[in-house]
Amino acid sequence: MTAPGENMRINGDRLWDSLMEMAKIGPGIAGGNNRQTLTDADGEGRHLFKRWCDEAGMTMGVDKMGTMFMTRPGTDPDALPVYVGSHLDTQPTGGKYDGVLGVLAALEVVRSMNDLGIKTKHPIVVTNWANEEGARFAPAMLASGVFAGVHTLDYAYGRKDLEGLTYGDELKRIGWQGDEEVGARKMHAYFEYHIEQGPILEAENKQIGVVTHCQGLWWLEFTLTGKEAHTGSTPMNHRVNAGLAMARIMEMVQTVAMENQPGCVGGVGQVNFSPNSRNVLPGTVIFTVDIRSPEQAKLDGMRARIEKEAAEICAKLGVGCSVEAVGHFDPVTFDPTLVASVRKAAEDLGYSHMNIISGAGHDACWAAKVAPATMIMCPCVDGLSHNEAEDISKEWASAGCDVLLRAVVETAGIVE
Repeated sequence: MTAPGENMRINGDRLWDSLMEMAKIGPGIAGGNNRQTLTDADGEGRHLFKRWCDEAGMTMGVDKMGTMFMTRPGTDPDALPVYVGSHLDTQPTGGKYDGVLGVLAALEVVRSMNDLGIKTKHPIVVTNWANEEGARFAPAMLASGVFAGVHTLDYAYGRKDLEGLTYGDELKRIGWQGDEEVGARKMHAYFEYHIEQGPILEAENKQIGVVTHCQGLWWLEFTLTGKEAHTGSTPMNHRVNAGLAMARIMEMVQTVAMENQPGCVGGVGQVNFSPNSRNVLPGTVIFTVDIRSPEQAKLDGMRARIEKEAAEICAKLGVGCSVEAVGHFDPVTFDPTLVASVRKAAEDLGYSHMNIISGAGHDACWAAKVAPATMIMCPCVDGLSHNEAEDISKEWASAGCDVLLRAVVETAGIVE
């Protein structure tokens, strides 16, 4: 006779069907999703998620940032919960799996525990963090950042989108402002399951990424001030060209990142020219430099060098230069005990696996400041993410969720 949970596996078809059903909400234009935070589509996705959690017997709590906490009780009323989750919001041209896989896999863990009659000492809390992407309201991982005490609630509520709408007002508008104090909850542990968003697992033919660390990052927003002038009639030696300064800074960022290998990355992802006319040199250029490294010294050194050399580039061209850090977190080392639990679950299930460092930021990075935390990753086709063509297989999704189930149940303490 087998012990309870010995043959634990999730229902892969049900997980996949849930992913496809959620993907119908906030469809993109090329097969992906546009379910940006605090939009009507975000609200609709939240309601569907709540209905599924209700059907699984969970009770809901919502905090003042709009993060949803869905609880499956444990047998010990005094035991701190094991939290499992990610986010349902997407990029403007996002895929069907980034974030949402982690939320619906956490739901599938509870559904499978119900099917198998598994009870745990610690409660399980399935979590949908608000505004992980930061696409509409920067910075990313905003709600989990407030939860961890990195940001204040007032700061978060005051964040504005490109239309000048604030986070606080939009949260009220869609009806998902809860009454729980943000960060009041205490965690026994936190797990997050996510697509890799990179090519390593697929290239190495591994089913499971055992995430040991997460890169730190700086988002540096540069504002360059030149002089608007006619592109045809202004002599080259009379120009104060903010666009040229930006181009030279972009090249410099590439050089800095390459000279800090291995493991460091840097680039520019967002640029706004003003007045953005074909025959007018820009008077203002605003762009964001994204630098990342798993090593604190390299990360901070890259920032210092980029800011110094950018100022020198602009000074030579007579261009004004200011910089603001609009996003940051230090490199994260995930909890060794939880990492070992994930690795053992993969081994017990016979899934190929490898250690991996997350190149992207996740809510787990902030959760790790307040509780033991770790992540699990599955491959994604060609490493493509933040793109409507993002793709994974049902088998990959199921394998990682099987590992998640085992690690969560072990951590929550199975009651026989």
